[in-house]
Amino acid sequence: MFEPGVRAGILATGSELLTGQIVDQNGPWLAERLGRLGIELVDELLVGDRRDDLAAGLRFLAGQGLDLIITTGGLGPTADDVTAELVAEFAGVPMVLDPALEQRIADILRGWAARHGFAGDALVAANRKQATVPSGATVLNPVGTAPGLVVSLAGGPLVLVLPGPPREVRGMWDAALGTPEVRELLARTPPLHTTHLRMFGLPESEIAQTLREVGAELDLDELEITTCLRRSELEVDLRYRSGAGEAVAEKLAAEITRRHGSFLVSTDGTPTDEQVGRLLAGHRIGLGESCTGGMLAGRLTDRAGSSEYLVGGVVAYSNEAKTALLGVPAELIEAHGAVSPEVARAMADGARATFHSDIGVGITGVAGPGGGTEAKPVGYVCFCVTTDDGRVEARDRVLPGNRNDVRERSTDVAMHLIRRILTTSAT
Repeated sequence: MFEPGVRAGILATGSELLTGQIVDQNGPWLAERLGRLGIELVDELLVGDRRDDLAAGLRFLAGQGLDLIITTGGLGPTADDVTAELVAEFAGVPMVLDPALEQRIADILRGWAARHGFAGDALVAANRKQATVPSGATVLNPVGTAPGLVVSLAGGPLVLVLPGPPREVRGMWDAALGTPEVRELLARTPPLHTTHLRMFGLPESEIAQTLREVGAELDLDELEITTCLRRSELEVDLRYRSGAGEAVAEKLAAEITRRHGSFLVSTDGTPTDEQVGRLLAGHRIGLGESCTGGMLAGRLTDRAGSSEYLVGGVVAYSNEAKTALLGVPAELIEAHGAVSPEVARAMADGARATFHSDIGVGITGVAGPGGGTEAKPVGYVCFCVTTDDGRVEARDRVLPGNRNDVRERSTDVAMHLIRRILTTSAT
């Protein structure tokens, strides 16, 4: 039976998170780090800066039988920064001034005040507030001006109190893991192993059927299985903690590969973008984009070192630009329409010629919300990847969703076609 191990919850505070002014970056980052450690994230709550809401969030998480609660935010110098006080109340301990911490924060603030011209009573009060911590807490040195805290609750979960700014959370994480309290928690965390399968073009319903059929013959209780459709890829995670679980995961992965091998992108979780970057080594690629408006170029240049293979790209949105910049014959557009497999092919060949590359990509489509016809509805996109040795990978399909969805999914398809043609060339 799959053992859940140590359980954790995250409580993020900040009214700006609830209004949508700021998107929470800490929760996903912490969730990923907890997963690496074998800790199961059970709940994540977002609450405003009101004392009652924050206290209610702490009570709720404590009632879930958690081993660890991580709070983010509410450690600043203003009146609505009350996380440390509420955690102290929750632990039943008083708040006390830490003189050494007060001095450390004062040193940080002194440099800031000198640069910005602020000093005086307000700065002294802010310093003292942030240096007042729950009695008995382990203090994590500030990355900004707010310290982190590790607070042990008698008979309850360990509480790790972190600042709100993502830079400070990430800068403090290793120090938090090094505290005696967290090390003790990690010592009783059974290691968690994951087999991560990535597939492209396979519906979730197909993998669900495979899991049902395999589960009828193979006991999957040793595994925690999750499926997620993300960035047009179907990701299947097989998590296990025991040797028996590893054997079951290997059998299940082998059966998924046997049934759906043509859709597999990787069996070790390697992202498509990373694979494409590696495969492009020694090549030069040029792009001709219409409906994606440069999004494919953006994806390729997200990776450091992309200048070694990406020569350049053209956003040829109008028919005139397709002709002038990529050499697409005007009569071809007239005959088949700007959104057509023929024009996508001409754009790919034109990109190779324009940038003197050995690989060219052409994308043209109807992103919407208008412009669709019965023959070429909104979401209809044509793709082509060509090489200087005559190989071609082409697709045309209707992609679902709104304008942004169509453009993002078009970029995904293009990345996979690049991967496919490069994989074919390597075999």
